[in-house]
Amino acid sequence: MKQLRQFEKHLNLNVRGLPVSATLGINELSNRLRAEGKDVYRMGLGQSPFPVPLPVVEELQINAHQKDYLPVRGLPALQEAVANYYQRTQRLYFNPEHILVGPGSKELMFILQLSYYGDLVIPTPSWVSYAPQAHIIGRHVYWLPTSSDNRWLLTPRELEKLCRQDPSKPRIVILNYPNNPTGCSYTEQELKELADVASYYHVILLSDEIYGELNFEGAHISIARFYPEGTIISSGLSKWCGAGGWRLGTFAFPSSLNWLLEGMAVVSSETFTSTSTPIQYAGVRAFNGGPHMETYLEQSRRILRNLSTAVYDKLTAAGANTAPPQGAFYLFPDFSSFKGRLAERGVHTAAEMCKKILTETGVAILPGSEFGRPDSELTARMALVDFNGSQALANAEPYPLTGELPEQFVNENCTRVMEATHKLCDWFTR
Repeated sequence: MKQLRQFEKHLNLNVRGLPVSATLGINELSNRLRAEGKDVYRMGLGQSPFPVPLPVVEELQINAHQKDYLPVRGLPALQEAVANYYQRTQRLYFNPEHILVGPGSKELMFILQLSYYGDLVIPTPSWVSYAPQAHIIGRHVYWLPTSSDNRWLLTPRELEKLCRQDPSKPRIVILNYPNNPTGCSYTEQELKELADVASYYHVILLSDEIYGELNFEGAHISIARFYPEGTIISSGLSKWCGAGGWRLGTFAFPSSLNWLLEGMAVVSSETFTSTSTPIQYAGVRAFNGGPHMETYLEQSRRILRNLSTAVYDKLTAAGANTAPPQGAFYLFPDFSSFKGRLAERGVHTAAEMCKKILTETGVAILPGSEFGRPDSELTARMALVDFNGSQALANAEPYPLTGELPEQFVNENCTRVMEATHKLCDWFTR
């Protein structure tokens, strides 16, 4: 009983005061405002605007009758499909038994921190749930600084600086690219240099590549190519397959980290038991790829590339400092150039800025402070997702994949995102 009370006290201290996830919170607020009859531009929650590819949906329908519990690590056919996917796309060789399937990569990340005894190292800005998960478990979080000058990406120098302070300390470093919240990605040389530092200090890398297939040029490179023995690759169906609500995530482990996989599998067996059976069968179809999947991805990439470029150009012209994105569907503008003008209107923090923007324009975006940035820094994340992805894909079909979409395409097919951008720019410049 004493141990139980101590655990309850520990849990209460770690959870008390934590708000609901910022991305889910802004989505719920947007829904509430819309229910009240207000027009809200939903650019807060990063949910893919594109539909789940038809062959994957059909596979789910075919397997809707599947009801048996599956092995905790995942459906063997799905493990094999994921391993083949990395061999096909990244020239990486994973034993299918070293693929762990979970109900979303978010759940797997939580269990990883629960199973591992080291500190969590996160570049800032980063996705909103990495740090809260660590706080819930009671892990120490080290934030590594980045800047707009280096596209908000972690540099080998900053990683080296931390590791050198205590070379033998166990650590997990999270890399996420294309990045949420910035849309920026690493070059091959940058990945090699980071891998060299990680390898030297025996750091475990969790490479969150959930947006990898949304690299605008289809040229995503996994850091596991350069540090295979110490890298876990995280992915799933949420972003590149448009299936966020399906909740299917995957971790790919090198054989050298099998001990960590074993620990996670034990925890998984006592928590989620196994991931939804019909969803796993559908996941096999998604990871196996094929012509339909490739066309879907190429069309998604070029729509997002054109849209991101159009929004980036307008923000830059209005005076925001924005790093040009290389993938995903995010931008991370810094509006600090308007600091004096905003102060005159009683706005001093990123949170105040975003609240006022939502109230006065109906545009819902998230402050950079939710992603680990100082609240006094007037940064914000824009999720460019408030458009009909099915319609956009259909209207892009007549244009050859080898060419560009016409200039007016995003205005005609991503109207609400462009309207929101105009409202945002007008709000800052008026």
